[in-house]
Amino acid sequence: MTGPTQPKPKTTPPPVIAPPARLADETAQGKTTIAASVVQKIAGIAAREIPGVHSMGTGTSRAFGALRERIPGGGTSSTPGVAVEVGEKQAAVDLEIIVEYGVSIVELARAVRRNVISAVEQMTGLEVIEVNIAVNDINLPEAQRIEESPPSPRVE
Repeated sequence: MTGPTQPKPKTTPPPVIAPPARLADETAQGKTTIAASVVQKIAGIAAREIPGVHSMGTGTSRAFGALRERIPGGGTSSTPGVAVEVGEKQAAVDLEIIVEYGVSIVELARAVRRNVISAVEQMTGLEVIEVNIAVNDINLPEAQRIEESPPSPRVE
């Protein structure tokens, strides 16, 4: 007779490292992967579709983006004001926006969030788990910019 068997130690499988392009669909005929930059562009376009969004990103990121576009071969590899984290089945989106003066920021954020979630989920099949929105500035109409300019000196 043999002695009592020792329980096997539990081992955990090594972590799986996700590739840069994420799995969105796999069938017997093949698989579809979607790069994070694609999700980033979809989210940026969907956010800008909402009236009241003046632009995306901070002034600095927009300036660097404009400079990058002027450099031959620089292209636009990223969407200013949009950052995404993409997993195999889910995505999270962070947006930085500049809004038009007079627009309800709370209502605008709700509309942007709905549109981004709808567009990303419809186009990619990924579940959007969150859309974080940072309002970095307000775009003032031209008349108010003139009023805010420093007063001219009273004496010459």
